[in-house]
Amino acid sequence: MALRNIVAQGDIMLRRKAREVEHFDDRLWTLLDDMCETLRAQGGVGIAAPQVGIMKRIAIIDTDDGLIELVNPVIFAKKGSQYQLEGCLSLPGMWGYVERPFKVKIRARNRYGKPINIEGDDMLAVALCHEVDHLDGVLFTDIAAEMVDPDQVEEHKENRKISRRKSG
Repeated sequence: MALRNIVAQGDIMLRRKAREVEHFDDRLWTLLDDMCETLRAQGGVGIAAPQVGIMKRIAIIDTDDGLIELVNPVIFAKKGSQYQLEGCLSLPGMWGYVERPFKVKIRARNRYGKPINIEGDDMLAVALCHEVDHLDGVLFTDIAAEMVDPDQVEEHKENRKISRRKSG
C-alpha cells in the first residue's frame, strides 16, 4: 500500500467524468488499498479515484460502520432531504452547507466485481452522494447553498447549524 497525492482545487481532473471500471484485478485492488491508506492518513470520511488522479468510477467511504468500497456506483433511489456542513480533501479549508437526500440507495460492484447494494441515511447518505458527485466532476462548492468562513467552521459544528427534513 502507498499514500497517493490528493488532487487539489483547480486541477481539471476534478471536473471530468470518470470512466467505468472494466477489469477487476490486482491493479484495482492496489488502488483501493492505496485510496484507503490515503483517506485514513488524511482523516477523511470518503475519497473518489479522481481525487488521487485516477479517472475511474471508484470511491471509498470509511465511517464508524466500517469501510465501504464502491466500484461503478449508481444512485438509484433518494428519499427525504437534509442540510449539512460539508468539506472536501481536494478543497482544504473550504466548507459549505449542501442539501442532500436523507436516504440513498446505491448499486455498485465490490473489488471482485460482485454486484452490491448499499443503503445509507444521515451522514452516510451525504458521504455517498458527495463521492458519487466527484465521479461526475461535481464539487460540493457547485451546489452549496451557503459557504462558511473557515474561521467559523468549529462554531458551526458546535452549534449544529443543521436542519434535517425527512419525508416519507
